[in-house]
Amino acid sequence: MASLKELRQIRLEKIEKLHQAGMNPFPADITRKYTLKQVNDYFEVGDLISLAGRVMAIRGAGAIMFIIINDGTDEFQVVLKKDDIDEALMQLFKDTVDVGDFVWFKGNLFVTKRGAESLLVDDWKMAGKSLLPLPDKHAGIKDKDEIYRKRYLDTLTNPESFEIFKTRAKIISAIRRFFDEKDFIEFETPILQNQAGGAMAETFNTHHNDMDMDMVLRISLELEHKIIMAGGYPRMYEISKNFRNEGSDPTHIQEFTMMEWYASYETLEQNIQWTEELIKHLAKKVLGKTSFKVIDEENKEIEVDLSGEWERLRFPDLLRDNADLDIEIATLREVQAKAKEWGMDDFEISTTGRANLLDYIYKKSSRNKIIGPAFVIDYPGGMKPLAQQNDDGTARVAQLIIGGAEITNQYAELVNPIKQRELLESQSQAKANGDAEAMDLDERFITAMEHGMPPMTGFGMGIDRLVAFLTEQKNLRDVIFFPIVKPKK
Repeated sequence: MASLKELRQIRLEKIEKLHQAGMNPFPADITRKYTLKQVNDYFEVGDLISLAGRVMAIRGAGAIMFIIINDGTDEFQVVLKKDDIDEALMQLFKDTVDVGDFVWFKGNLFVTKRGAESLLVDDWKMAGKSLLPLPDKHAGIKDKDEIYRKRYLDTLTNPESFEIFKTRAKIISAIRRFFDEKDFIEFETPILQNQAGGAMAETFNTHHNDMDMDMVLRISLELEHKIIMAGGYPRMYEISKNFRNEGSDPTHIQEFTMMEWYASYETLEQNIQWTEELIKHLAKKVLGKTSFKVIDEENKEIEVDLSGEWERLRFPDLLRDNADLDIEIATLREVQAKAKEWGMDDFEISTTGRANLLDYIYKKSSRNKIIGPAFVIDYPGGMKPLAQQNDDGTARVAQLIIGGAEITNQYAELVNPIKQRELLESQSQAKANGDAEAMDLDERFITAMEHGMPPMTGFGMGIDRLVAFLTEQKNLRDVIFFPIVKPKK
């Protein structure tokens, strides 16, 4: 079998043959009037038309050739017959065209003896010569990392993968329409920031050469959104990238797409209702169903039905039932002992604050057991320093859990600058004590709050996780076209 280097050299020689025949292998003036889907939908025998697409298969080599082309909308068959095309053009096609090339064809629509709707070609031009072959259409790419490095080859040869990314686009478009119709305004906020805020996570760090200052990639959209709300806008949203320098697994990746929105004069309960309405709407409108497959903690495939009533679960009850820990009375020492029991090492325990210890215990003991859909409410206040606080030490928040994964996070937002400063100062102390995921105090944010913020509720959702659930994929990397992967050596 020829090597890639040898195959590339053969195709370079074919480019030279095209030049010698007076045909440009990479023209800039190729157009088409109809997509292949339009031709398939409105096929009319005898029509004289031109088509263009990538050659996906070639059969025959004598007096007749059958070629399948694909333009991203559909596939269609074109036919070259010796008596219906110039002999030199027919020979040039045989000598220079490979699977993977982009080709323009002109001719009349007809139906073959076997009943296949086709184009009988009387002229063709090279629209873009490929230098490397495509993977085998049936075998595809076997190495998973290679799929992630060359997703374009995966979508070319794997119809399921191709449809996933079309579905992702439809989901995001439907989300935008949903909030636009509720009078939300879409904003853009900066990715480069002086300090990170809005979540508990480690940052990616960089340096701004022109201003000679250290900066970070944002970990959340929240603080900027609340500052915008202080500027007088009643409802806003953003769909954008966040970056968290943390571990990887099928449900976590360091660069991910988030959506956050904020609405003034609305409650957490309204937020929860909108969340349920949104996801049910996406399931029905984009996917056409309400039942989806997920993998439970025992690696068994089960069905999640979105159509019924969504459960409410309290965080303190989950830890009491699944970890034998009463967070209302447990001391820090008891919480640390329980974290160790669930697998956290001694060094990490010594540098992690109470809130993040409880979060660790919850994720290990409880979250993976929740199939859902279910809203987990009443998280410890120290875990949610940007949310309104309840009198019992919990925060007025909810997280939607489906298949053991967090899909959304929503708050009754804290707008009291005095209380906010107190909670963020506590976070800063935890960070000073070694908790890398604790939040910093952002004076810019506090100042905006002191000028006055309206009562509001807010919401954050991982787009990648939602798409993975709705397309029934187990790994976030299978719904991200360019997932992070180590370069091939």
